[in-house]
Amino acid sequence: MEVFCFKCHEKLEVLEPVSRKEECYRCKSDVRCCRNCHFYDAKVYNECQETQADRVLEKERSNLCDFFKPRKGGLQIMDEKESALSAAEALFKGLKKS
Repeated sequence: MEVFCFKCHEKLEVLEPVSRKEECYRCKSDVRCCRNCHFYDAKVYNECQETQADRVLEKERSNLCDFFKPRKGGLQIMDEKESALSAAEALFKGLKKS
């Protein structure tokens, strides 16, 4: 199965079920974590669309969630922090050209 790392966006080839010990070969981030899950959504309660899932505080660390399903194609939507950072960088790049 083809999955993209939430942190470095590297394309990864993993087998299902994804092992809890699986890591991105490039940045060593955990693959089986909330940020790489199909149900991850920063805009909903507990940042998870699966209402029966237990609360997980560390979204970038490996966990034992029974509902984990690898997100195909990586995170398409930037979270609020990344979005704000991108907007600020764009603003300051525009100011330097003036």
